[in-house]
Amino acid sequence: MILGIIGCGAIGTDVALAADKMEDIEEIYLYDKVKEAEKNLVKKLRKGRIAKNVDELIERSDAVFEAASQEAVFEYGEKILESGKDLVIMSMGALFDDDFRERLISIAKRNRCKIYLPSGAICGIDGIAAARTGGLDEVTLVTTKPPESLGRKDEKRTVVFDGTAREAVRLFPQNINVAACVSLAGIGFDRTEVKIVSDPVAVRIHHKVLAHGKFGRLRAEVENMPNPNNPKSSYLASLSAIAILRRIVDPVQIG
Repeated sequence: MILGIIGCGAIGTDVALAADKMEDIEEIYLYDKVKEAEKNLVKKLRKGRIAKNVDELIERSDAVFEAASQEAVFEYGEKILESGKDLVIMSMGALFDDDFRERLISIAKRNRCKIYLPSGAICGIDGIAAARTGGLDEVTLVTTKPPESLGRKDEKRTVVFDGTAREAVRLFPQNINVAACVSLAGIGFDRTEVKIVSDPVAVRIHHKVLAHGKFGRLRAEVENMPNPNNPKSSYLASLSAIAILRRIVDPVQIG
């Protein structure tokens, strides 16, 4: 398989380095608007190539991995799927646009290709997706951060937001990918509840997913370590991206 990667930042780099070691990946085409990022990454790869533009990357690739921005998803997502190529989206915040999301799904169906959404910085998504089949009543995401991560100076634990996922996106865009993933796996953006907590005792970003329905109750928690290459990104997000890549090339599917 030939892989295209749009975005050569921390997550794009982690994915490219992992893909470079996979026997099923023949070549890796890179594109980033920051040309220095392309050059720095391609030097670390045996199979790496720099695409002169996104059109060349799409043409040469069997699957395209977006690790750049919401803007990149809006700009290139439809074009990738219209070309019949599978698409992995890290910047899931773009999918809060209902019309845009439905267009992507329609194009993918028509061209018989897949849209992959990594679980990112949280766990329990497989359980949420399975439980939805039998009927989910409630899903809540609770994110706890140190006050400075939220631009605050709280001296005690404070709930700074309590509302729907769609509302959370407008006020706290830094939590957008986590909220999008939980919403898409479960009961949607308007029924998924989000609580954001500022806690001066917290030293790491903590995500907790709570759900109940006909299946029973689910509780999944994770405390994230920062990505060594970008402290603003959780390392688990990169690992989930690599796991999706392995799922694409591996004949054995788990979960």
